[in-house]
Amino acid sequence: MKFRPLHDRVVVRRLDSEEKTKGGIIIPDSAKEKPQEGEIIAVGPGARDESGKLVALDVKAGDKVLFGKWSGTEVKIDGQELLIMKESDIMGVIA
Repeated sequence: MKFRPLHDRVVVRRLDSEEKTKGGIIIPDSAKEKPQEGEIIAVGPGARDESGKLVALDVKAGDKVLFGKWSGTEVKIDGQELLIMKESDIMGVIA
């Protein structure tokens, strides 16, 4: 990928959601909610504090994260549908 996010932004690829419910009912694409889990593809260098010092991000490429339902901006890069969001939109890293 030839894209580098700036400041405290990250690029996230959504993880695919379940095709079936626990009871075995198949969910059609039109009824699925967009997943709120993703994998970080790229991270920016970090934000600057009041003194101008660079503060590194807590997440790194490869981390699986949970983010808000309406977080980020959807973009298409190299044919992939990705999200660009600020690190503060990420709720946590999934272990």
